[in-house]
Amino acid sequence: MHVFVSALLGGLLIGLAASLMMFLIGRVAGVSGIASKAIRNPRQQSWSLAFLLGLVIGTSFFHNLSGASAPQLDTSATLLIISGLLVGLGTRLASGCTSGHGICGLARLSSRSLVAVAAFMITAMVTVFLRFQG
Repeated sequence: MHVFVSALLGGLLIGLAASLMMFLIGRVAGVSGIASKAIRNPRQQSWSLAFLLGLVIGTSFFHNLSGASAPQLDTSATLLIISGLLVGLGTRLASGCTSGHGICGLARLSSRSLVAVAAFMITAMVTVFLRFQG
């Protein structure tokens, strides 16, 4: 599948999932908030566990369907763990993650989400520039 087509389909499915979540259960599809709820109180948040499980199963399904090979990571496990912890810290400081702010927050015209997404994008551009400079 061409990368443009898979990106377009992925974006459409993400938008559909976020819309359905808002219309059906009145929740914003922010993955960090959903994960936090699932960890804090799994018995009362069965929908959040189902959502997270669906992310893993759906990703595996579409990866196998596409026939693409798994990406090769040449990064140490320690660096990946530190990176994950920093992302977690950032989502707490920003009161949400890229999916919550970028997909749901911007769709609701949230000024806080606009600032957060601008900060995410600027940080990403600076990081890529510094990482691949030279």
